[in-house]
Amino acid sequence: MRKELTTADGRTLSYLDFTPDSTGRPLLALHGHLSEGASFAHLAEALGPEWRVIAPDQRGHGDSDRAPDYRREGYVADALALLDHLGLDRVVLAGHSLGAINAYHLTAARPDRFAGLISIDTAAELPETGTSPLAFVLGLPYTAPTREELVAACGPLGPMIAPALRPHADGWRLPFHPQDTVDSENLVHGDHWAAWLAADCPALLVHGTDSQVLTSGHAADMTARRPRTTLVELATDHFVQLKDPAGLEKAVREFLAGL
Repeated sequence: MRKELTTADGRTLSYLDFTPDSTGRPLLALHGHLSEGASFAHLAEALGPEWRVIAPDQRGHGDSDRAPDYRREGYVADALALLDHLGLDRVVLAGHSLGAINAYHLTAARPDRFAGLISIDTAAELPETGTSPLAFVLGLPYTAPTREELVAACGPLGPMIAPALRPHADGWRLPFHPQDTVDSENLVHGDHWAAWLAADCPALLVHGTDSQVLTSGHAADMTARRPRTTLVELATDHFVQLKDPAGLEKAVREFLAGL
């Protein structure tokens, strides 16, 4: 069920509550760049009624409004506002890529509110780069008069992004703004070790062995340095949810069963 809340600064934050009437334990799932809350639909189905999966479209993504900035503090504040809105505490956090960074910054900011952390293929330190890895999206139009024109204008990315396009006042729009995406991506680079190590709740680190983001050595270091952390490696790349959903679901189910 798609729902909305209005943040303190007047923005709309859209979220999916996959089993709103469930009495299962709550799991907040945070997506990565170029994605949205719906990317966790498969995982939510696999976890069944024992877990109530809530997946927001993070600021500037999906049906949520664009924001004035994309610093970590804003992402964290949005997630806490959603948990307050739903009256939830002792939540398990899951995040992929951007969402994983936001997730472990959340556990660092409010360790009292989280019972577990699932980090899907994201490092604790991302090297600074001269050019954003997502700079290619700056060549995409944000809107087009028709859906077909927008898909065509996206070139090779078109077929993949077509299901996520949104109606817009001027026709159709992307589920993200290209400049916002690059601004947000630039702000994830740097040293996040302090946030990764700040909380001691049980954690699962899922690593794609062919990842473009997280090396095997760094994943092993993250696991060794953080107490109560389990490493699961899957033979896939950074896009674990898309490329190996069954492997991810198995790892997550086993981790959750141990909480």
